[in-house]
Amino acid sequence: MRRCPEDLVTDTPVRPPAGRYGPERTHGRSRAIIGWGVLGALVLAVVVWVGGGALEDPVQWKTVGFHVTDASSTDVTFDVTKAKDATASCRVRALSQSFGEVGVRTVEVGPATTDTVRVTVTVPTAELAVSGEVQSCQVA
Repeated sequence: MRRCPEDLVTDTPVRPPAGRYGPERTHGRSRAIIGWGVLGALVLAVVVWVGGGALEDPVQWKTVGFHVTDASSTDVTFDVTKAKDATASCRVRALSQSFGEVGVRTVEVGPATTDTVRVTVTVPTAELAVSGEVQSCQVA
């Protein structure tokens, strides 16, 4: 068995000639990529957190239907979902053929035995309406 002379053994790693396999990687670029990735993950987490809070609205509503009684009134039926002990204030409106507001009424929906309550309200109108809807509801 043949031995290498002591002066030929080194602790330095062997590297290929410069430029043979493309530019040499630097640690600064890797750190920048990791930094941008962490920043992107944080921004995504904040967006999900804020968006999730918006979905948990304390009052939700859905217009079920309407009936135009005559030129002076329209009945609007809608469901309101809220906490059983909460009171909601809902703005209900009647619209003309050109989508102009021809009647409006604010309705208080008080505490109930269930989370979802079905309400029918008569909206007085200034002229013949062609539809009725709930525009908004909020905790009173």
